[in-house]
Order: sequence, then C-alpha cells, then structure tokens
Amino acid sequence: METTNEGFEAVEFREPALQPGERYTGPTETSLGRFDVEQDAIGVAREAWQGFLANPTKDVAWWLVRAQGEELARWIAESRSDVERVLDLTTNQLVAVRR
Repeated sequence: METTNEGFEAVEFREPALQPGERYTGPTETSLGRFDVEQDAIGVAREAWQGFLANPTKDVAWWLVRAQGEELARWIAESRSDVERVLDLTTNQLVAVRR
C-alpha cells in the first residue's frame, strides 16, 4: 500500500437504524475533510464522534482517519464504544488509546 503524502482524510460511516420491513442498503460514507496534519483530522473526527454520542440514536456510526491513498485506518472510533483506537505502525494493528 503506497501513501501519496497528500495529507489525511477524516471520514464518517453511518448505518441508519432499520424499521421492520426496511431493506439494508449499507452504510453511507461522508468525508469530514482533508488535512495536512494527522492530528487535525483526528480532532475533527473526534468532534463528530463525541457529537454523535451526545445525541442518542439507534443509528450505528464509525469514524476513521487514514492517509490519502490508503485504506488502512490510522485512527478509528465507533458509536457503540467510548474507546479510540490508533494504528500501531510496528504491528499494523489497531490498539486502544489510553487517556
């Protein structure tokens, strides 16, 4: 996987809660922006995550930050947890952030 060195992207994925009889159509993907600095992208994604948690809903959502051109997330959070995960570059595994 090659990184383009063109910065970082913050993305939100959301799966709406289905009502009985509704067909699953998959998650919607929304770009939260592109940033030169990884921490700026994480800050925007973290704000979106915290805002989602403050407004209870049955939707499921997750947020990630990745380098432009990469598919592997460098930071991720999801709506059913208050744990953030970051990519450990030595193992290529997502690990919980200790705050």
